[in-house]
Amino acid sequence: MFNTILKKKLSDNQVANIFINALFDTVDSGWSEIFLMINEDPAFVSSPEIDSKNSGEFGLIIITANISLLESTFEVDQAARIEKIVFQKLSKIYGLNETEFENLIRNYQSFISRVNHPSKNMVYGMSKAIFHKYCLNNFQDEYFKRMQAPNPLFLKRMDEVMVNFIWNWDAFFKKYKLS
Repeated sequence: MFNTILKKKLSDNQVANIFINALFDTVDSGWSEIFLMINEDPAFVSSPEIDSKNSGEFGLIIITANISLLESTFEVDQAARIEKIVFQKLSKIYGLNETEFENLIRNYQSFISRVNHPSKNMVYGMSKAIFHKYCLNNFQDEYFKRMQAPNPLFLKRMDEVMVNFIWNWDAFFKKYKLS
């Protein structure tokens, strides 16, 4: 009982701020591990040699995946309000107008859905999107390169890591409630 009384109430704007800041912190701290993991993965014949500063695609994939999961966490109208605030704030960060940024995210959602078809599992989609956005097919052995499909061992390793980039709403709701 005291736990629910002591929870801090947050507005949609505050939720959006916490969400965005946490995503950027996660991307910033996680990319150093991800690019090393990819560059050193034994599934590749030669290292992709992804640059440590090349986190842009990774960041957009993480943002897109987490935005896509808002509706499974909130009521539809509240998810739409939070998403709109997130688009407003992120459009400024990315130097785009709100419509351009929303279109960018929608294009990434379509891309993730397409490369992940028929699966609906967002973690799998994130791994496959990273594979394609970083052109990792070029570094695979001939068998998988001809198939134009990720080596399943690489995907399994990526999936195990990508799950850590999904926002933990259960932990959030243990600490906060929405006003």
